[in-house]
Amino acid sequence: AQPPRAEPAAASGRPARATKKTDAAEEAPAPSRLRKALPLVAGVVVLALVAVLAARWLRTLDPVADFIAAYDGHPALAEGTPVGMPPWLGWQHFLNMFLMVLIIRTGLQIRNETRPPANFTPKKDGAFSARGNTPKKFSLTIWTHQALDALWLLNGVVFVVLLFVTGQWARIVPTDPYVFHHALSAGIQYLSLDWPTENGWVHYNALQMLSYTLVVFVAAPLAALTGWRMSSWFPTEAKGLNRAFPMEAARKVHFPVMLFFVLFILTHVFLVFSTGALKNLNHMYTSRGDAADAWGLVVFLVSVAVTAAAWFLLRPSFTAPAASKFGTVGR
Repeated sequence: AQPPRAEPAAASGRPARATKKTDAAEEAPAPSRLRKALPLVAGVVVLALVAVLAARWLRTLDPVADFIAAYDGHPALAEGTPVGMPPWLGWQHFLNMFLMVLIIRTGLQIRNETRPPANFTPKKDGAFSARGNTPKKFSLTIWTHQALDALWLLNGVVFVVLLFVTGQWARIVPTDPYVFHHALSAGIQYLSLDWPTENGWVHYNALQMLSYTLVVFVAAPLAALTGWRMSSWFPTEAKGLNRAFPMEAARKVHFPVMLFFVLFILTHVFLVFSTGALKNLNHMYTSRGDAADAWGLVVFLVSVAVTAAAWFLLRPSFTAPAASKFGTVGR
């Protein structure tokens, strides 16, 4: 009698030994994003620790200590610079935060969108089409982004006009020729974790002033200019302008500018809460210099709730009816 044949692995229900390793490799989950990011996070933490230790060591050196004593981080202000934050600045602060959060949200959505929820075709020579352009269909998300951009630009124009009319520009635009000396001093103080004296109601430090100047007069115009180039408002029939300002150049600038805004917002929020949250929020939202009660926090939380509600409502069922007044919404 012949010995019985071995059953095929599939028939016996037992996996073949030769395929165990292969199957396990195929079923092994890919490394998570968190695990991939861990080395980067660890590297950032180490670099931050080294920077702090280096700054603290520098402050033990007499020349550095004398430099910080001479330049405490607060450049001299122009004569007649106003003190405090008027109520209009609080409203502007809220509107800027509200619009920027939604603009960043829709901008990231556009970058990651593979299939738009709906499309929009503007009316010829309408509010969302440059005069002379042939209307082209684009994503409803892009329309929402452009609509928010228009509101942000309008708010920005009002903000800049009021800055110069009321003299508030002098609080954020440095005029002291030694501003970079003060900025270096403030940077060393921040890195050493012995921060510069904080009194934003009266006087920003040099790094704050340079940051605000960069945001208002450099980053915002760059975002607006490159955004206009990529929008339906750009005159596509202007051949010379198209050659002088190519689409790819605008794309290469627009996204890094958005990342700069994100970094600025995160740093700004961190400093507001770590240098006296109640006092700072009262400065920003209730225009009171010495108040340390909770009213500023209450107004801030209401503004966050309004922004969160707008984030939720920013979906086609709510944006499509508004977009349809300026063109055709469909597939």
